[in-house]
Amino acid sequence: MDNFDERWADTEKMLTERFGKVPDMEGILFLIGVNELGKMPRKKFSKEQKQDLMHIAVCTLLTQLGYYEFVGRDEDGWPHFKELEAVPVQGLNNQEHMLRECVINYFE
Repeated sequence: MDNFDERWADTEKMLTERFGKVPDMEGILFLIGVNELGKMPRKKFSKEQKQDLMHIAVCTLLTQLGYYEFVGRDEDGWPHFKELEAVPVQGLNNQEHMLRECVINYFE
């Protein structure tokens, strides 16, 4: 199935079945970040930690395209990345499409 729209719909369907609703892109990034962290906190994530988790997700997704490289985890187990190449400045629609394509690949 090479059709982007079909693959995105399948990804949304899988997320809906798993979580009861389709998360928005921020929600998807948060889920990927938590998955990459690999552990749940004893208490809720702070606002700053939630932003860090979304950053982890974006870096994880963009490793697929060669923009970032995983370099390891810190003493608290949080993943860290090195930027290999700046992500080209694109319009918002192109940027979202690129992220969606990476999300599809992540969940496939």
